[in-house]
Amino acid sequence: MNVKLLGESKVEKLKNSFVSRPRMSLWMIRAVTVLLLWSCFVHLMALGEMWGPRLFKGWPSCFNHHELSTAAEMTSLPTKIALPPKRVYVNNGYLMVSCNGGLNQMRAAICDMVTVARYLNVTLIVPELDKTSFWNDPSEFKDIFDVDHFIGSLRDEVRILKELPPRLKKRVELGMYHEMPPISWSNMSYYQNQILPLVKKHKVLHLNKTDTRLANNELPVEVQKLRCRVNFNGLKFTPQIEELGRRVVKILREKGPFLVLHLRYEMDMLAFSGCSHGCNPEEEEELTRMRYAYPWWKEKVINSELKRKDGLCPLTPEETALTLTALGIDRNVQIYIAAGEIYGGQRRMKALTDAFPNVVRKETLLESSDLDFCRNHSSQMAALDYLVALESDIFVPTNDGNMARVVEGHRRFLGFKKTIQLNRRFLVKLIDEYTEGLLSWDVFSSTVKAFHSTRMGSPKRRLVIPNRPKEEDYFYANPQECLQLLDEPLRVI
Repeated sequence: MNVKLLGESKVEKLKNSFVSRPRMSLWMIRAVTVLLLWSCFVHLMALGEMWGPRLFKGWPSCFNHHELSTAAEMTSLPTKIALPPKRVYVNNGYLMVSCNGGLNQMRAAICDMVTVARYLNVTLIVPELDKTSFWNDPSEFKDIFDVDHFIGSLRDEVRILKELPPRLKKRVELGMYHEMPPISWSNMSYYQNQILPLVKKHKVLHLNKTDTRLANNELPVEVQKLRCRVNFNGLKFTPQIEELGRRVVKILREKGPFLVLHLRYEMDMLAFSGCSHGCNPEEEEELTRMRYAYPWWKEKVINSELKRKDGLCPLTPEETALTLTALGIDRNVQIYIAAGEIYGGQRRMKALTDAFPNVVRKETLLESSDLDFCRNHSSQMAALDYLVALESDIFVPTNDGNMARVVEGHRRFLGFKKTIQLNRRFLVKLIDEYTEGLLSWDVFSSTVKAFHSTRMGSPKRRLVIPNRPKEEDYFYANPQECLQLLDEPLRVI
């Protein structure tokens, strides 16, 4: 009997072992599946951070702007974002670039040079910023932009290094490299046929001018999209600048809606452009002396009034006050001035502050100590204004310079946020007629509103003018290839 029982016990154990193995295998399969799904989810979330909500719609968006800003307020813990895999390619050489101009001219140039480096299969050295222009800003790339994010977020497209490898650095110190300015408004065939052979020959090529060196149009869609990706995702400001920008926006938001006015009525702009409408004789003389003091400002003898009537001058503070009032802007709205020191100071600002009493600046919203790190660094100050301009309810530039156009394009990317594109040629003619008593206020106001009703930053096609790139629409003001507009051809005249 005992023998039988022992036999039955062994059989039972054997049966149990056969039963438990499939259960264990099933459990293992489930566990591995869960881990794989979780891994996929994490990677998709990381890609979402990098590419944004339009990942599956053909063109990537860098982020959902408002969701990310809300998330940033919820936690102060640093978040690690998975970097894209490195792109592996045969390196054709090293590209050094020196950017020229103000912050936003350099920003567009950086986007262009990353794109050029990618399609030439070269290694890009982190761009050098302009330190010798009118502003004399000593800021390095790392003082304005998050350099590690710049390198890491784009590594699936192009290899970017902070500096040349030691061996090549020594060659550059000995002058064993080639330096040149590329031709303005060039297409990719120019870089493939003219620039790439020079990189291969000299190993290191230094492009010492970078403003508008890539065409607005007639480029492959993937080239245009990479320019956007660099602009909207690769170029993040430093955490210190980003945090200060969030603080300014929070202060403004607590009091209600706000309008950012890019009032480019600054001494350098007036001297460069020769625009002196409303200035007294002493100021006109001072602007003329300044224009002659800078030899690279080629135009010296300028007819200010003629230029103004052609719409080539920034609006004065007085003209701006009339225009905003005519457009029906609420006089109690907060107006943040995104600019440096206004030429003529409070005397010239009086008409604007009388019409709109809630005019503020970063200097009036923040403590003086908050701005210590970027004081006397015009590009860092401009970066702060850029962030506030992106977040504003309305953005109004009074001149069509680089900040005006690059911010306009970025706001289109963020959902066609309202940007009023003032037609200065139309406005100065109308303002003169009104001030001379030829138009009533009602007629003046209704005419200004009607004319600008279609100039609010809504979707439109870029205007293309073959062989006249300076006169056509600027790519960075309307990067339509990245905005998923209607399938219409470019508007060519």
